[in-house]
Amino acid sequence: MTEATLEVTRQKPLWATGRRKSAVARVRVVPGEGRVVVNGKTVEDFFGGNERQKAAVMAPFHLGKTLASFDLFISTTGGGITGQADAIRLGISRAMVEMDPSLRTALRAKGFLTRDPREVERKKSGQPKARKRYQHSKR
Repeated sequence: MTEATLEVTRQKPLWATGRRKSAVARVRVVPGEGRVVVNGKTVEDFFGGNERQKAAVMAPFHLGKTLASFDLFISTTGGGITGQADAIRLGISRAMVEMDPSLRTALRAKGFLTRDPREVERKKSGQPKARKRYQHSKR
């Protein structure tokens, strides 16, 4: 994709989606001054004291300054805080590749473009949990 075909404006933003477990993050990129807003809050407010999740969300920015002149508005639903953070990271990485395709190899090497396929295993009937069994009684 050439730079001439990709023009991001407020009327025509760039959209990217990230998923992890049951969490879904939709990333909207518009011209701005580099703000990252998650569900109407800043990253610090949304994740609170969870430093690992904050670091996961901001990790793609250390590889490239592609989105430094853009604002990111992210809406995330489902799952827990870790799933949402990893979904946001995938969405941001996909948006960065759309903006600058030369970043694909660096993001791929760090594993930021890989959708983690692990999901929660379903509970089976006749068992208390997915893999746990009821205690066997000899007599």
